[in-house]
Amino acid sequence: MSEHPPDQPPVIRTIAMPADTNPAGDIFGGWLMVHMDLAAGSVATRTARGRAATVAVEAMTFHSPVLVGDEVSFYGTVISVGRTSIRIRIEAWRRKREDDVVVKVTEATFTFVAIDEHRRPRPVNPG
Repeated sequence: MSEHPPDQPPVIRTIAMPADTNPAGDIFGGWLMVHMDLAAGSVATRTARGRAATVAVEAMTFHSPVLVGDEVSFYGTVISVGRTSIRIRIEAWRRKREDDVVVKVTEATFTFVAIDEHRRPRPVNPG
């Protein structure tokens, strides 16, 4: 596991709030997955130059919990581009409000398919 976040700006940055916790007080894994999908969708839409839909999530790994008040940054990197598909690596890193130490909390690979106005697959790089 890398000790530093990617050398690029995050796609999304947000603060974990009390409403996002489970009964033990930790942030729900589903909350992280939602934000990871949003970040991946943003990268996919830019890459496809249009609409794209999530079709798979691979190897979601949770490394460390997120706590209320943590700032969570989501980084996205395009791994590969096929004719209609895009694979994107998303990493989530947290920072406690009171310091500068960042810790990777989860990572996964998302696959998107570029779609047209009829929601049918289309080439990623048309024309």
